[in-house]
Amino acid sequence: MRKVTVFQKSNKANKEKILNLLLGSSVITLFLVSWELLFQFKLVNPLFISAPSRVVLAEIAIIKDGSLLANLSVSAKEFLLGYGAAIIIGFPFGIMLGWFKLIRGSFGPFIAALQATPRIALMPLFIIWFGLGITSKIVVVLMSAIFPLIVNLRVAMTTIDSDLIHVARAYGASRWQIFRSIAFPTSLPFLMTGLRLAAGRGLLGVIVAEVFGGAEGIGYMIQYAGSTFQTDKVFAGVLVVAVTGITLDFTLDRLGRYFDRWRGEVAVH
Repeated sequence: MRKVTVFQKSNKANKEKILNLLLGSSVITLFLVSWELLFQFKLVNPLFISAPSRVVLAEIAIIKDGSLLANLSVSAKEFLLGYGAAIIIGFPFGIMLGWFKLIRGSFGPFIAALQATPRIALMPLFIIWFGLGITSKIVVVLMSAIFPLIVNLRVAMTTIDSDLIHVARAYGASRWQIFRSIAFPTSLPFLMTGLRLAAGRGLLGVIVAEVFGGAEGIGYMIQYAGSTFQTDKVFAGVLVVAVTGITLDFTLDRLGRYFDRWRGEVAVH
């Protein structure tokens, strides 16, 4: 009886996934077809807006001439270095901010003020301090990606079940043992959410930095195409950014599900 119930639930979940996939695909298809028809019937000005067919042709063109790969490699390097630095700095700092009340009281207001400051407003200063090279772009990505990590890990540390900590202390567990066996596994969902948010913010930081102070990269390619009214190329660059963002989010989502299974296995054992 239990096996039948589990099978029915699994079958229902699969049907819902298929239905959601069909609905999502239908909406996207309808949008693209409507967009193409507006262009073909000349209801929009081709100087200011492109069409899906022309965007595909522009995408093929920048792939063939090598400009897409060259600019994408620059943006990827800036993103990976900035995102990696955000993880290295933000992970321990976020944990300390939530784990130690003294650190939270000292640095909490400062972190909140920095988080509320738009990174784009600091871009002129970053250019003055670090120049127009890759360093200023990495700093923008770092500043964009680090705060979601810090905030989520701080919340994770401050929302741990106090009963679990009291029981662990009653059995003589040290602070490190409590962190390793209780705090860290509990913080994993918050960490994965922070990583997903940080990836999106970091990707946005790359584009903003390249638009305002770059000479190469996907953001610069979009900015230059827009200033020369190459709308096909603008949409092609935006499409690359969108696909990259979706891929990053999907990868981190799958990684988060893996860690959820790992946490479940640890809890069972």
